[in-house]
Amino acid sequence: DQINLRLILVSGKTKEFLFSPNDSAADIAKHVYDNWPMDWEEEQVSSPNILRLIYQGRFLHGNVTLGALKLPFGKTTVMHLVARETLPEPNSQGQRNREKTGESNCCVIL
Repeated sequence: DQINLRLILVSGKTKEFLFSPNDSAADIAKHVYDNWPMDWEEEQVSSPNILRLIYQGRFLHGNVTLGALKLPFGKTTVMHLVARETLPEPNSQGQRNREKTGESNCCVIL
């Protein structure tokens, strides 16, 4: 069973690839780099190590597999592909707690 990924670049160009559920985000980046589509020539990057996948608004770390994301077989899953040296730091626990409780540090000036 294979998972169909439609990858979207910042420029809006898209390409579909087939992957195994065992493939990790790092495997996908390497495969895309090694099989860079002809019509993506203007966006070519210097190394697969700076390619990052974004799924449902979150950066995927290199070791996460498609199977771990529970992506459906036989359907196309859309992800964004960006060139970025580092991943953003995860939110601090305090920030997460504030979001859950609805607390806020803003004020309203009338």
